[in-house]
Amino acid sequence: MKISDKKKDKISEQILAFLYSLSMRPAFTSHIAREVARDEEFVKDLLTELKKKNLVAEIRKNPKGEQYLKRSRWKLSDAAYRAYKSAGNQENKLETDEAYIKTN
Repeated sequence: MKISDKKKDKISEQILAFLYSLSMRPAFTSHIAREVARDEEFVKDLLTELKKKNLVAEIRKNPKGEQYLKRSRWKLSDAAYRAYKSAGNQENKLETDEAYIKTN
């Protein structure tokens, strides 16, 4: 079954939002796939596309520095994290401003 580019974009947005919620902690492909309720291979393909766009970073080593044989962990790239964080700050400011206007 072919999935439209629009749906792929939506799923990619879900992946990015999930990775942002982890606060720069990496997650395995299988964990991300469970969170967005999608097949691991499909999620891996989307993550690879996001990596090409410099939105996510792939981690191929464990915390001890040993290379994974078949696994990868993923996290938001620093630039993507900053963009999400600044967008969130702007949203919070807007909500605060709206609440202030309503009370006055």
